[in-house]
Amino acid sequence: MPYTPHTQTEIKQMLEVIGLEKEEQLFDSVPSSLKIDSLDIENGLDEFTTFEKFKTLASKNVTDKTIFLGGGYYDHIVPSAVDALSGRAEFYTAYTPYQAEASQGTLQVLYEYQSLVCKLTGMDVSNASMYDGATALAEAALMAVRISKKNKILIDGGVNPTYIKVVQTYLSFRDINVEIIPLRGDCSDFETIESKIDESVGGFLFQNPNFLGSLNSYEKIIEKVHENKAIAVMSVYAVSLGVLKDPSSMGVDIVTAEGQCLGNYLSFGGPSFGLLATKQSFIRDLPGRIIGKTLDKDDKEIFVLTMQAREQHIRRHRATSNICSNQNLLALRSTIFLSLLGKEGFEELASLCHSKSEYLKKKLASLKDVEIFNKGETFNEFVIKTPLSATKLLEEMSKKGFYAGINLGKFFETFENAILVSVTEKRTKEEMDSFVETLEQILGEQL
Repeated sequence: MPYTPHTQTEIKQMLEVIGLEKEEQLFDSVPSSLKIDSLDIENGLDEFTTFEKFKTLASKNVTDKTIFLGGGYYDHIVPSAVDALSGRAEFYTAYTPYQAEASQGTLQVLYEYQSLVCKLTGMDVSNASMYDGATALAEAALMAVRISKKNKILIDGGVNPTYIKVVQTYLSFRDINVEIIPLRGDCSDFETIESKIDESVGGFLFQNPNFLGSLNSYEKIIEKVHENKAIAVMSVYAVSLGVLKDPSSMGVDIVTAEGQCLGNYLSFGGPSFGLLATKQSFIRDLPGRIIGKTLDKDDKEIFVLTMQAREQHIRRHRATSNICSNQNLLALRSTIFLSLLGKEGFEELASLCHSKSEYLKKKLASLKDVEIFNKGETFNEFVIKTPLSATKLLEEMSKKGFYAGINLGKFFETFENAILVSVTEKRTKEEMDSFVETLEQILGEQL
């Protein structure tokens, strides 16, 4: 779309229509104390110079280090076909599909996305995506309050700390009581959780695997939640569902997840998208866009936006959410990604993440100054503790070419020497062996 500025003649004509002599009069309502005479902005650059400037800036990015970072965002393989297909103009430039007759391609893709999310989670219905995993969980908490008609939410301490902050922010402007139940070691404190669940609780939010990478069994807790007519909400690492029991079979009511791991790059922290799926009986409380399939007047199969309960479409006090968009392009990428892998490919992906993580964990456990904090099973992440501060260790590992993990001291007290290490299918045996050798060398030099 070209930018076509108005000519001086056109500006004069428009000002005459509204009874003004000069453009400055349009801003008479702005106090003079807030106005400035001019902006110190350099002249524009030509196209070639602009590209060179951006190339220089881009060269400052460090892109050649081996990544063992996780905690919600993961370094997975993205097949080339995902870029090729999602980059097609009809997808890449598509906007909100309000006009069904002109948006069948986009609508069908989102319908297929919803179907794949339901297959992945075992749930009945999914929306067309959320902004990210954190806001998806926050919207699920609001769903739990609406469905249960109770204003108390319990959050397990194993939920990603950044997600917890987003949930707290969302709920802070509502009359909703939020209580966080700290972990016991690396696992949920089931005894305390069970004692806290009573008839006043509207929803219980938990994450499996949890933020520290540990796996827990929540079936008994979910039974207690349902006995008290509350809603069980689970945040999950989507790739883990290739080998773990799906949330539906555990009795979960609402499932959320971060979608970056499904065919999207790390991209320095974004953009991303969130998954949100639930039971058929709760579809009227599902926020965001929902794509449905129906027949037109000629009995041809078509796809449409349906059950739109956003503020733009109905009276505000009846809206289920104020979320006014979704992440079409990134959800499209995940649809292509899942379709390319298929059921067996996705299971293999999850299995590789788990087996490689176990290999590295075993190697690290053999080192004299390394303690594996997780006492139970993990999927692809685990916590290591060393006598060296996490800040110092990560700094030294970075010098050697590794993003070695996440400094947990930034999230939890008494974790100053703890690092969350993540392993995906991308990591080779050579990279992991080098990681262990480098870590051992640094500890030997620094201690």
